[in-house]
Amino acid sequence: MPPTASHTPTVLLAEDDRAIRNALERALTLEGYRVTAVADGVEALAQAHRSRPDVLVLDVMMPGIDGLQVCRVLRAEGDRTPVLMLTALVETADRIAGLDAGADDYVVKPFDVEEVFARLRALLRRAAPASGTAPGSASAPAAGSASAPAAGSASGPVPGTGEPSARGAAPETTGTPGRSGTPGRTGASNGRPGASAAGRFVEAAGLRMDPRARRAWRGRRELELTRTEFELLELLIRNAGIVLDHSTIYDRIWGYDFGPGSKNLAVYVGYLRRKLDEPGAPQLIHTVRGVGYVLRED
Repeated sequence: MPPTASHTPTVLLAEDDRAIRNALERALTLEGYRVTAVADGVEALAQAHRSRPDVLVLDVMMPGIDGLQVCRVLRAEGDRTPVLMLTALVETADRIAGLDAGADDYVVKPFDVEEVFARLRALLRRAAPASGTAPGSASAPAAGSASAPAAGSASGPVPGTGEPSARGAAPETTGTPGRSGTPGRTGASNGRPGASAAGRFVEAAGLRMDPRARRAWRGRRELELTRTEFELLELLIRNAGIVLDHSTIYDRIWGYDFGPGSKNLAVYVGYLRRKLDEPGAPQLIHTVRGVGYVLRED
């Protein structure tokens, strides 16, 4: 969890620029984190193997082993520790490269330290083993309880309940515990168009997910998803047929609305589409201009 009186999260910071490294280390320490700062990717890997942190902050461009390579190695080893990338590269292709390496989020240099703090808090909330909280939920009821209405974000309202076509019912963020097993068709749809959430699996538009095992399929093909991609897809599946606005998705997935100028969500949606789409098959994630995104098969 983010820093509290009873818990001090550990941060592994890898940044080759000494001035940036020292300034960020000091700022994080004052914010309440316990920081280990290193100057390159080799040291970062060694330290991550020595003592697993709660979150990693990696500069992309470092000599020798860069931040992307560090992330790839950790993910290949099965390490799912949240990773925040620091990068001076602003092109979409560069951001996609970071997501492809397994990063969970990124901050573009020069950055405001408050933005770094906000993104770290969001990553730590999502990674925290909160009892019964579904992935992608800012504040969800315990597993097995009835779904709660979605809370609004700080900078925008949650979709209302009077316009189902574009402003549908409040987004669902929790699943119902069930029996373990292999992917199979589930029963009731919990009132969501095309979505089935009875038992262990959630399903909509030819997609099936096992939130407990963090596995997802389109038909018989299993999808290889990063943490953020999985949580974004789960949110869309649980609200299939409902248009979710940008602020709601930011609130549910990142816990923070980065404003209308942010390309974060568009990058993740584009990358998720690449993994979902199949030749000759209908596109599943649709853009509703000026509003947000919806999952439907048409």
